[in-house]
Amino acid sequence: MDVEELLIESDLIREFQIDNHDPATAIEAARPLPLWRRIWEISAVRKLFLLAVMALIWQLYAIKLGNTLVLPSFTVTVQAFLDALKSGELISRSAVTLKVLSMGYIGGVTAAAVLSVFAIGSRLGADLLDTLTSMFNVLPAIALLPLALLWFGLGTPSILFVLIYAVLWPMALNTLAGFSSISPTLRMVGRNYGLRGLRYVFLILIPAAFPSIVTGLKVSWAFAWRTLIAAELVFGVSSGSGGLGWFIYERKNQLETADVFAGLFTVILIGILFENIVFRPLERKTVFRWGMRS
Repeated sequence: MDVEELLIESDLIREFQIDNHDPATAIEAARPLPLWRRIWEISAVRKLFLLAVMALIWQLYAIKLGNTLVLPSFTVTVQAFLDALKSGELISRSAVTLKVLSMGYIGGVTAAAVLSVFAIGSRLGADLLDTLTSMFNVLPAIALLPLALLWFGLGTPSILFVLIYAVLWPMALNTLAGFSSISPTLRMVGRNYGLRGLRYVFLILIPAAFPSIVTGLKVSWAFAWRTLIAAELVFGVSSGSGGLGWFIYERKNQLETADVFAGLFTVILIGILFENIVFRPLERKTVFRWGMRS
């Protein structure tokens, strides 16, 4: 290395060198954060703060409006929610809804898995699933409710048909997208190990496509939840029975707006609980643990 190259290298080192000789800077960096800042860094605390602000705005606006029939205050809604819980009616209606939801959700996920496995096994199956998802994914499940009434009559079978339809297409679409994004190299590795049939699907394809599969599970859960509440509103009017949807509709007819908000709050609360108890732990133990998502 000649003299000119040494001079250039020394200039570059000086240009990018960071001056760490200031003792005040070192003391500032070593100083611990105050307690309020450490608490504020917790995501749950920030979210609770935002919820408290929204509740305060709701309370103040309801007081200013002064019409509990149109908009009850936040405190009145919370009291109605607690009263419905104590009476047991809200719990029993939620149990009915969750029972039907679980049956429809499992049925839709199973049907989507069968179609997806068939699609990755042949080009004809892939073309069939792509065509079906293009046709039916844009059609709202609740639009099939009149047909479900004609085919299956009033009762649980009609709701299950609508739920399976709501779950099937978003789940199949996300699963197929996950399978399609798998690299040819990974597929070739599985073939070289002699994997065929279901062993190839379960040991290579499903783990590689699992982030998309989890996304499909979450999206289809949301679709099923919304569809079930809407369907129960209609079935509640028709047969006088149902879960949370019927609870909301019944309270609306009785002009008990606070109880309507309590039913809606229950729908939101169950959705949040499932997100944090089921889907997030599933992601942490799979895709995050495997380094497939950061």
